[in-house]
Amino acid sequence: MAVILFCSLSPPLSVYHAQTINNKNIFNSLYLSSRANNYKLIALSQSRDIRIRTRAQNEQSSENEVNGTTTTYEEEEEEEEEEEEEEELINLPVKIPARDFVTLTACAVGLLTGLGVVLFNTAVHEIRDVFWDGIPLRGASWLREEPIEEIWQRVILVPVSGGIIVGLLNSLRSSLEDQISEESSSVRKSKIKGVFGPLLKAIAAAITLGTGNSLGPEGPSVEIGSSIAKGFGNLLNWSDGKRLSLVAAGSAAGISSGFNASVAGCFFAVESVLWPSSSDSFSSLPNATPIVILSSVIASVISQVGLGSDPAFIVPQYDFRSPSELPLYLLLGVICGLISLTLSKLTSLSLQTISTIQAHKNLPKPIFPALGALSVGLLALKYPEVLYWGFENVDVLLESRPFTTGLSASILVQLVGVKIVATSVCRATGLVGGYYAPSLFIGAATGMAYGRFVKELVHVSVLDVASPQAYGLVGMAATLAGVCQVPLTSVLLLFELTQDYRIVLPLLGAVGLSSWISSSRNQNKSKNNTEIKPTSKRDDDYNNDGNISGSKELCLLESSLCVYEEKLEFMSDLARNMTVSQAMKRNYVSVSMESPVVEVVDEMIQEKQSFVIIVDNDGCLLGLLTLDLIQDFIKRNMITTTAAGEEREVDEILVCDICEMDEKKCRAWPVTTDMSLVEAQKMMDSQYVDRVPVVLSDSQRVVGVIDRDCINIASRAAVAKEILQSSYPHRRPDS
Repeated sequence: MAVILFCSLSPPLSVYHAQTINNKNIFNSLYLSSRANNYKLIALSQSRDIRIRTRAQNEQSSENEVNGTTTTYEEEEEEEEEEEEEEELINLPVKIPARDFVTLTACAVGLLTGLGVVLFNTAVHEIRDVFWDGIPLRGASWLREEPIEEIWQRVILVPVSGGIIVGLLNSLRSSLEDQISEESSSVRKSKIKGVFGPLLKAIAAAITLGTGNSLGPEGPSVEIGSSIAKGFGNLLNWSDGKRLSLVAAGSAAGISSGFNASVAGCFFAVESVLWPSSSDSFSSLPNATPIVILSSVIASVISQVGLGSDPAFIVPQYDFRSPSELPLYLLLGVICGLISLTLSKLTSLSLQTISTIQAHKNLPKPIFPALGALSVGLLALKYPEVLYWGFENVDVLLESRPFTTGLSASILVQLVGVKIVATSVCRATGLVGGYYAPSLFIGAATGMAYGRFVKELVHVSVLDVASPQAYGLVGMAATLAGVCQVPLTSVLLLFELTQDYRIVLPLLGAVGLSSWISSSRNQNKSKNNTEIKPTSKRDDDYNNDGNISGSKELCLLESSLCVYEEKLEFMSDLARNMTVSQAMKRNYVSVSMESPVVEVVDEMIQEKQSFVIIVDNDGCLLGLLTLDLIQDFIKRNMITTTAAGEEREVDEILVCDICEMDEKKCRAWPVTTDMSLVEAQKMMDSQYVDRVPVVLSDSQRVVGVIDRDCINIASRAAVAKEILQSSYPHRRPDS
C-alpha cells in the first residue's frame, strides 16, 4: 500500500530521466561552447601569426616578382579588417573604478600636502633665521640672558615688521575674494583666482610665525591639505560625499605631516571633518576611512623625508609612580579645562573688541596685525618665551633639552597668563596661524607648574608623586583637547609621541574632564531678539547681543577645525549671488495665536507640512510651530491633566497655550528677501534649524519660507542653467 501511494504521488521515472538528459545536454552544450570559444581564440592567434609570416614572405619574394604569390588589394583590406577586429578583442579598454579613483586622488592629496607642509615649515625656519639669527636649540629663552638694552629693538621691530607684511597680504587676499565674488559669472576665472587665496594665506602664516608672533604652524598645515583637497574636488566636480572624504584626507595629511604623527592625523580628520558633518555626508564614513589612512601615511612619509623623522617635540624623561595619584591628574584636567575656557572667551572678547573699534573708528584693516605684533613684542621683553620659536620653547618648559635650566613655578604660571593674552591678541588682530602650538605651550606650562606645586605641597609617604614632566605631558593633551575640542586626537597624539601605555589612563581622565568643561561654551546660545539684520561679512558670526555665537566660536578660534562647511563650502559662485527671494517657497501655512491646535494639525495633514508660521492680524511674524512641539505638548499635558483630574475640550487647546509654556521653542529666526543664500545658510547653521521664515526687509511681514532643500535646488539649477546657456546656442528669432 505504501509503495502504491508513493508511486501515485511521485512523478514517473522517465520524467527524471528526461530532466537528467536535458541537464546533461545543457552542460555539454555549455562545455562545447566554451571550448569552441577557446579554439576560436587560438585559431585567431594562429591565423594572425600565419598572416604575418605570409606577409613577410610576400615582401621578400616581391623582389623576384614571382607570379601567383602576390595578394590582391581586396585581400589585403580584408586581412587588415580582421586584424583590427582581433585587436579590439584582445586590447580591451581598462577603466578605473570610481572608488579606486577616489583613493588614488586621496593619495595624490597626501603627497602634495606633505610637500606643501615641508615647504611651509622650511620657509618658517628660513624667515626666523634671517630675522632673529639666534640659537634655535635653546628656543627664545636665550633672550633672557641678553641685556635688554641690546635686544629691545629687535624684539619689538621684528614682530611688527611681520605684522605689517601680513596686513598687506590680508588686504590683497580680501580684494581678491571680492573680485571673485563680483566675477562669479565667469566660473573658470573665479576658480583660477581662488587658488591664490590659500597661497597668500600660507605665505602670511609663514611670515607671522617666522617673525615670532604667538601662533602655531599646525593650523595652516591643515588648511594647506584641505585647500589641495578642495582644488581636486572642484577640478573633478565631485559630489558632496566624495568631497567630504577628500577634505578629510587632506586634513589628516596636514596634522600627520605637521606633528609627524599619522595615527593622530587620522583621528583628527574623523573628529574635525567627518563627525561634524550632516547625517547624509556622515554615511560616507566607512568609505572615507581607507583614503584618510593612506593620505595620512603618505604625508607623514614625505614629512619625514623633508623635515626629518624626529617628533615635533622631545619627550622628556618622566615616570608614573602609582595609580593612587590618578585624582591628581583629574584635578589637572579640571584646571586645564578652565584655562582652555579662559583662552576661548578671551579670544572671543578680543575679536568683538577689534570689530567694534574698526566699525566705530573706521581704521584701516592693514594696521591691526602690526598693532597685534607690537603687543607681542612688548610682552616678549619680559617673557621672551611667548615668541614662536618652534617647539623648542616647549622643550625648554619640559626641560627635555640638554644644557637648559628649568623655569620656576611662579614664572610658569605667569607664562600661562601672558601666552593666553598674546595668542588672543594675535588672532583678533588678523595675524595668521593656528592654536595647536599655543595650546600645547600653555598646557606644558600649566602641567609643569602644577607638578612642581604638587611635589612641594604633598608630603604623604603613602602617595608617591611622579615628576613634573609627567604632569606637563598630560597638561599638554588636556589643554589641546579643551581648546580645539579634539579629545581623541589629543590622547592619541601624546600616546603616539611617548609610546608609553602607562600614560593612557591619566591622559583619558584629564582630557575627558578638560574637554567636558570647555565644551560648555558651545551651549550658551542665548538669543534675545528674533530680528537679525547682518550688515557686513563678519556680522553673521555675532548674536544680537554682540556675543559670538557658540557654533561659530570654535571656527573663529581655530579656522582649520571648520575646513568643510557642508553645502556652504561648495556652493556654486552663481548661487552665492542669488537672493532668498529667488529660492524661497511662497506656499506656506500661517496661523494665529488663537487658532485651535486641532485645526493646525488638520492644516499640516492637508498641506503635507510639519510646521506652520504664526502671524498676527497684519501678517507679521510671531513665531514658528512644529509638529514636534505639538507632540511634546500633548505628552506633558496628558501627564499634568491626569494628575490634576481636570478634563479639557480639544477645541480649547490653542496655539498660544503651547507657546506660552516655553517662548523660546516657538521662536523663529527670519531672513529677509534681499539676503544672499550664503547668509541664509549660515543662519540655519548657527541656529541648528532646517528652515526659516522669510520676511520683507522693511517689516516683519511674512512672504515665504526657505529651507536647505531650496538652497540646494537653487544652487544646482543655477549651475545647470549656466552650462546649458554656454553649451547650446540660443534660438534666433525668425526674421
